[in-house]
Amino acid sequence: MNAMREWRRIQASPAVPAGADSVDDWKRDGEQTCAAVYGAMYERLRENIERLHPLLDEWMITEGYGKVLSRPGLDLMRRELCIVAACAAAGQERQLHSHLHGALNVGVPADVVDEAVEAIADVIADEAARSTRMLWARVRGK
Repeated sequence: MNAMREWRRIQASPAVPAGADSVDDWKRDGEQTCAAVYGAMYERLRENIERLHPLLDEWMITEGYGKVLSRPGLDLMRRELCIVAACAAAGQERQLHSHLHGALNVGVPADVVDEAVEAIADVIADEAARSTRMLWARVRGK
């Protein structure tokens, strides 16, 4: 709540996706964004999430990728770098793995991901930093 109050202090109006006036728009935008992030793994992701529960897949696309990750204000490359940092800090290795690939899939140069991994390594626990570096090395193919 405090973070949202601070956000509202500096952002006068709610960030509503440009041109997204309906659930159909958010779904369309979410499908496009998710497909960009997951690349060749997109269909597999959708199948896996739908097997967990069809409504979870719908929520992920409409809410997560449509309303949140597709909204204006920050391009998808920067959003993916933020997600990489958040996943590393939270110790969410499964999501970190996906979003390290996602950063590359949406066009973030590998050396920029290197810089993001090193930047977050300075502020997270040593074990988490080591784990993040190792995972990034595997994703990068080193």
